[in-house]
Amino acid sequence: MPAMNLVQAIQSALDFKLSDDPRVLVFGEDAGHEGGVFRVTQGLQATYGERRVFDTPLSESVIMGAGLGMAVAGLRPVLEIQFCGFIYPAMNQLVTHVARMRNRSRGVFTAPMTIRLPYGGGIQALELHSESMEAMLAHIPGLKVVIPSTPYDAKGLLISAIECEDPVLFMEPKKVYRAFRQEVPAEPYRIPLGKASRVVEGQRLTLVAYGAMMRVARQAVELAAKEGLSVELIDLRSIYPLDTETVLDSVRKTGRLAILHEGPMSFGVAAELIARVNEEALLWLEAAPRRICGFDTIMPLPMGEHHYMPTPERVLYELLQLHNFPE
Repeated sequence: MPAMNLVQAIQSALDFKLSDDPRVLVFGEDAGHEGGVFRVTQGLQATYGERRVFDTPLSESVIMGAGLGMAVAGLRPVLEIQFCGFIYPAMNQLVTHVARMRNRSRGVFTAPMTIRLPYGGGIQALELHSESMEAMLAHIPGLKVVIPSTPYDAKGLLISAIECEDPVLFMEPKKVYRAFRQEVPAEPYRIPLGKASRVVEGQRLTLVAYGAMMRVARQAVELAAKEGLSVELIDLRSIYPLDTETVLDSVRKTGRLAILHEGPMSFGVAAELIARVNEEALLWLEAAPRRICGFDTIMPLPMGEHHYMPTPERVLYELLQLHNFPE
């Protein structure tokens, strides 16, 4: 079984779907000849030709609108938005057309398209290159939002996303692109969208994370273990649909909940998940849930982003505070 990093796993999924389904197209700014900024699509144009893998004009609105037209016409486009923060010019197409197509046509038309978005900070990039917009995108009815944290999950989730009948925003944590390798089957496989993964079993506290923050969460869990604290770690994998039941099952066991993400705290994924836990498992809680998130400010420029990103030490501090409540 080959060892792949996140880039290679995503490329493997794209390679399989391009060979498996002639309706699949891959395109975006520099996604053809150059293989994208992060070289995720490198080599695919040489294999499948310029009609299947190609570059587009520097216009996110055009990329999104063209993808929608192709999807409605029966193709399965995979769009690359170069950086997550570049999606703003395409929001008109995304919100008013892509997300509404099934509802607007009463099911006559669907938009089976996958929108790839490198997201998040940690690589000292420029302004609008380090956005974490998953909460805003998940708030748009009609869209699915998926965020892998490992190469294995990325391949299985991307294949499922491309085969989905609805539009899927596939958000790729670029800090993890080449951070580590993992054994990934060369053959195709699928991971269901909307299903979380229980990564570490624990007894005293539930920690939920996703994307690049899963590596931070794992380190924090290891630090907590040295303090005698048994933490159960859950990787959401999908932001919408949200696997509430897996989180509820864990909270009913541990009685304590913390959610970690790098996006701003207010109105974020953590807030939504806490609301659902309060509605369904309030009587099992032994302490008020905690949000461990980025701050309600623009991501700092490169020299200051380390002040913004949650660290394992910060997560550990919050976990210990939660565990020791009400002392």
